[in-house]
Amino acid sequence: MYGNPDHVDERHRHRYEVNPKYVKDLESNGMIFTGQSEDGNRMEIMELKNHDYFVGVQYHPEYISRPNKPSAPYLGFVLASSNKLKPFFS
Repeated sequence: MYGNPDHVDERHRHRYEVNPKYVKDLESNGMIFTGQSEDGNRMEIMELKNHDYFVGVQYHPEYISRPNKPSAPYLGFVLASSNKLKPFFS
């Protein structure tokens, strides 16, 4: 949804984090960490393989979301729930 940029600037949520020693196990079971902190130690965005839209984020997308400019996770959720996610990328 972000268009594969090198950097995404979002406000990190500091309550829960993925223990780095479990990342390989989680990834081998279908979880994909598509966004990480600059040092690679914090997993910021996760998705599930073989699912149309299953996304979890470790930041506050609501802070930059506006009615006419929704943040990427919210836009993706609305598009997926209305069956318009694939046409959006076509």
